[in-house]
Amino acid sequence: MRLIPIEPIEGIEVDPRREGAVRLIVGGRAALIVPAEAVQREGIKVGSVIGPASGERLLQALDDYGAYRTAIGLLGRRPFARKDLGRRLVMKGHPKVAVESALDRAERLGYLDDERFARHFVQTRSARGRGPARLRRELSIQGVSPAVADRVVAEEVSAEASSGQLLALAQKRINQLAGLPRPDRIRRVVAFLARRGFTGSAVVQLVKGL
Repeated sequence: MRLIPIEPIEGIEVDPRREGAVRLIVGGRAALIVPAEAVQREGIKVGSVIGPASGERLLQALDDYGAYRTAIGLLGRRPFARKDLGRRLVMKGHPKVAVESALDRAERLGYLDDERFARHFVQTRSARGRGPARLRRELSIQGVSPAVADRVVAEEVSAEASSGQLLALAQKRINQLAGLPRPDRIRRVVAFLARRGFTGSAVVQLVKGL
């Protein structure tokens, strides 16, 4: 349980390890480390005594700050969709209210953007031979809306590139299964391409023509 100091604040020091945070000094030690903006918003100064309502707001600000720092740390490694990042923050133990606040702040500051994530995701995965259907399905799992997923896949995966990948994958798989009877070979290649995200009657016809 986190306790709010009930004695007058003796000092307010910048925390050298946490950007944007300050230490509230009581009894010669750091009694609480909170966001500097929250201290300013509450009007806390040296000599102030923190009341219950102000204390609750400070603790909420601390939760929000912790979730935001974790979010920025994760986003510094790679892009995330908002829903997926939120799940990860909750799994790391951050309260849901603080997680939503952190996600809103990251979006507002331009660090979190589902469409930008989707474009990065499609560009990297399509280069590895994943087709449109699988890309849309995986974006949905990440929490990207169908409208955004459809638009990004349509814009980032050209018909020519998709057809070239499909033909190359189909031909390679056909060659690998050369020892099987033709009907089994066709069935297994079509199933393989479907797992990769290439579906539809045109795919079946292409395989039959190889």
